[in-house]
Amino acid sequence: MDFTGKRVIVTGAGKGIGRVIAEILTARGASVIALTRSAADVEALRKDLGCVAIQVDLADAEATRAAARAAIPADLLVNCAGTTELQPFLDTTVEAFDHLMAVNTRAPMIVAQEYARERIAAGKGGAIVNVSSVASFIGIPDHAAYCASKGGLDGLTRVMAKELAPKGIRVNAVNPTVTLTPMAVKAWSDPQKAAGMLNRIPVGRFAESSDVAEVVLFLLSDEAAMVNGLAMPVDGGFMIG
Repeated sequence: MDFTGKRVIVTGAGKGIGRVIAEILTARGASVIALTRSAADVEALRKDLGCVAIQVDLADAEATRAAARAAIPADLLVNCAGTTELQPFLDTTVEAFDHLMAVNTRAPMIVAQEYARERIAAGKGGAIVNVSSVASFIGIPDHAAYCASKGGLDGLTRVMAKELAPKGIRVNAVNPTVTLTPMAVKAWSDPQKAAGMLNRIPVGRFAESSDVAEVVLFLLSDEAAMVNGLAMPVDGGFMIG
């Protein structure tokens, strides 16, 4: 898949899956506009990949919209930024719930709105990929707010796909199993908890960031021209039970 000449917005590009997506896109000819929260990641993305990097806290709605407007025009969009907070349901705080919904669900909406408005006004098509999670399909203990936020993102993806496809913009989600990012290591450091998940994955391992990135790039590409509104597990067979 060749992305030469394409401008691609990638949120959460500083670390984990987002960083790998940015790396592979750059290697395949794209110009990446990276949105990330950390000043150190902004510097690294500029230095290592030659990205246009914009520092933004996606929990801040107004700042998110301003950053999205600064990032356009772009041909393609990947909403990859995400966060988590481990709390049992009975101890889930309003603050944690609101924060996860803001970053994992509301921010993708805002960035996609700005991207899509510009594409439509210019009379051009495009593609959006929202990085969700298998947590949108199942209940994972201690992940009440996270599961809710990713379920919300999948619902948002379906509505976006229905409304934007007639205007030439396809929208899909990818739903990885545990992917070995710093955030996942934090969430799955308990060997007993990790074993329970691993035992349900027929391929016998957690995902690497590159496993997810390659699927994201496929969904962005013209080869996926008839794929729209999908929530695609990247899970080694986890969802087959």
